[in-house]
Amino acid sequence: MSHALKQVFNKDKTFRPKRKFEPGTQRFELHKKAQASLNAGLDLKVAVQLPPGEEQNDWVAVHVVDFFNRINLIYGTISDYCTEQSCPVMSGGPKYEYRWQDEHKYRKPTALSAPQYMNLLMDWIEVQINNEDIFPTNVGTPFPKNFLPVVKKILSRLFRVFVHVYIHHFDRITQMGSEAHVNTCYKHFYYFVKEFNLIDTKELEPLVSACLGPAA
Repeated sequence: MSHALKQVFNKDKTFRPKRKFEPGTQRFELHKKAQASLNAGLDLKVAVQLPPGEEQNDWVAVHVVDFFNRINLIYGTISDYCTEQSCPVMSGGPKYEYRWQDEHKYRKPTALSAPQYMNLLMDWIEVQINNEDIFPTNVGTPFPKNFLPVVKKILSRLFRVFVHVYIHHFDRITQMGSEAHVNTCYKHFYYFVKEFNLIDTKELEPLVSACLGPAA
């Protein structure tokens, strides 16, 4: 998380506890490398590229956790304004409605309010990234065959948080004077998923023309 973003957002408003990397681990070193690239002001298209000699799955895992933390922070900032009354349907404007489905209570795609959807989403992602069978933390432990499919599902669902925030709550972000930081976070996310083909281009359409000129 950049220093500027920490200053803009109240870290007490994080929607979920931050997942941290253990110092001394390979993931921690990769996390530091990724942050150093961002802090150095590198072009985001360059910053997301796999560093020489590193394993792609490790690089992807680090970014998934980092994006989870950042998007938690962004949503936490506007969560008081995202209520059952203001957002009775999880959507990104009139053209895009997002329904929730899981292996437990909601076996069929179900229309929910945005706060309900967000709670279920963040709970679900937390379970995935804390599952050592999917996101192994020990050096040398291989990633499972379903790692990338799970990652793609996590990132496509996190993208929906961006869509909802941009379309329904960007006035609040603007009031805080933090739109530049949210835009940078989204562009970082966009270039990353494009670099590694982690979200279908069609799914990214809701925000192509919203605010991202360079990322379109």
